[in-house]
Amino acid sequence: MRNAILVGLIQAAVLLSITGKFLYDRERLPRVWVKVAPVDPNHLLRGRYVRFHVFVEPANLEATLMVHVRLSVEGERLKVYRNDSSPLNIVPAGKEFRLNEPLAFYIPEHIPDPSRRPAGEELWVEATIPPKGPPRPLRLGIKKDGVLTPLVTR
Repeated sequence: MRNAILVGLIQAAVLLSITGKFLYDRERLPRVWVKVAPVDPNHLLRGRYVRFHVFVEPANLEATLMVHVRLSVEGERLKVYRNDSSPLNIVPAGKEFRLNEPLAFYIPEHIPDPSRRPAGEELWVEATIPPKGPPRPLRLGIKKDGVLTPLVTR
């Protein structure tokens, strides 16, 4: 019984430390709104998610194929710079560039799928940008006629 309680306390400590790290990062790391494109709103095993590709602005970077990059926030824009040791990649997507790996954002069952937008509206996401790794999505928003409005997803 003592061992079971000890294992439970260790698991709770790990969970609380991860939660604390993400809350600390959310307050400390730079935030930016980025344009996204939906990929797939549902996943059989994980539940209801909006998966999306994040569009980025290459800074002094000409990419015709996949390029390893690091992310940076400059002003209110997400920029990428070449960094061959980074696990993040960008690929051309028409006239724009996007991160190769899509991000996922959980959406509750009671709200309509926010990735299905009428013409003239764009899906955006506010994300924190860690020093390494992909952006961490915080909330979704809709941009219409140049005005960005955060969505209520709770």
